[in-house]
Amino acid sequence: MRRGVCITGIGTVSGLGLGVGPLWEGLCAPRSALAPVTLFDASGFASRLGAQIEDLNVREHVPKSYRKSTKVMARDSAIAVVAARLAVLDAGLRTRGSEDGEDGFEITPGRTGAHIGAGLIAAETDELSRALATSVGEDGAFSLKSWGTADETADARGAMNNLPPLWMLKYLPNMLACHVTIVHGAEGPSNTITCSDASALLCLGESARVIERGGADVCFSGGAESKLNYMGTLRLELAGRLAATGDEADGSSVVRPYDPGSGGSLIGEGGGILILEESAHAEARGARVYAQVAGFGAAMSPDPVGATFGDAPACDEGLADAVEAALRDAGVRPDQIDAIVPAALGAPGLDRAEAGALRRVFGDALAATPLVTISPSVGSCAAGQGGLQAAVGAECLRRQMLPARIHAGAPAPGLDAGACDVRDAELSHVLVCTGALGGQNAALVLRRAGG
Repeated sequence: MRRGVCITGIGTVSGLGLGVGPLWEGLCAPRSALAPVTLFDASGFASRLGAQIEDLNVREHVPKSYRKSTKVMARDSAIAVVAARLAVLDAGLRTRGSEDGEDGFEITPGRTGAHIGAGLIAAETDELSRALATSVGEDGAFSLKSWGTADETADARGAMNNLPPLWMLKYLPNMLACHVTIVHGAEGPSNTITCSDASALLCLGESARVIERGGADVCFSGGAESKLNYMGTLRLELAGRLAATGDEADGSSVVRPYDPGSGGSLIGEGGGILILEESAHAEARGARVYAQVAGFGAAMSPDPVGATFGDAPACDEGLADAVEAALRDAGVRPDQIDAIVPAALGAPGLDRAEAGALRRVFGDALAATPLVTISPSVGSCAAGQGGLQAAVGAECLRRQMLPARIHAGAPAPGLDAGACDVRDAELSHVLVCTGALGGQNAALVLRRAGG
């Protein structure tokens, strides 16, 4: 008999604020964090709105002894570290990163794991530019010789030596999990998954499997990413995912999930780190339980490129396979799912394929199943999206409520995704699912605590 897994702590960081409380309150208001980008000069892009994190000061969320290390944290790592600290506090745990005098249940390092999804971290423009500026040849063009060779007689200045000494360590995707495990003393199974939008849910699934088979009692799990930079924005514009915003200042009317006339999605930054815990372990320490992790599934889509560039299939078969696998793993039927938290990014091709996958699984019942859409509020947070989705799904089950929905258009027929107010709901099972830029798909079935 496999061990049960539950969620006992949630730490989220998004444009709506730090912590699951501000996230939930922003969704229920409802409020959108999509506004003009100020983290970098976005004037050269067609898409100039995003959901930025305000007041992200990672130094306030690590022990004094670790603050020097924050200088070599990319923004993605800082998001993960802050989210992990908030999750620890929310779960009532005490770790190596806890402040003196803080109460909490002391974790066992060797029985505490970490699985944190990450993206392709873009180098900070100022750091890279300082080196590139000295790597030009006599003709004024970029020179590989000047970049990599230090030879004054050959007019080669070794420009790459102008990069900070620990530059590479700052931008490795596994640094998110690295910093979290070092700060909190998590010495159990650890892994990093880099599968774009599906990364966080895939990590939640891996953490659940590790706990189920007895490899750990507690895991930090989820994902984080910031694509609000030149490289991230350029790649998503070239992929055809982003809406052209011009001088629009309010993004709440731009992102319209499942609306065939939507112009596309908008970038957010953020992530969610959840504390997954073995159910008996959580019960023994008297932990508050948000929800049980009942089932997990993953699959690949046969044609991820087609779904990205607009000629999307009517159904994302890989996503449907992942959802069906999660339902089987949970031992529940489609008609037992009371709400769905999908990606719902507002990019018509992706939304069409996602809706087709849900219709394949749920049939006509999908029209009466409420969809919880968070992208009009927090944007598309890439590797961090699944962590935010799972956090919202768990909160729905704990509160027995569904947050409001922002929608300035009209979703396709047969989908409960239009604008609405916050409302009470009787929820036993919530499905969380997402696809990804590379064709990976993941799905998680959450069950009401005690259900």
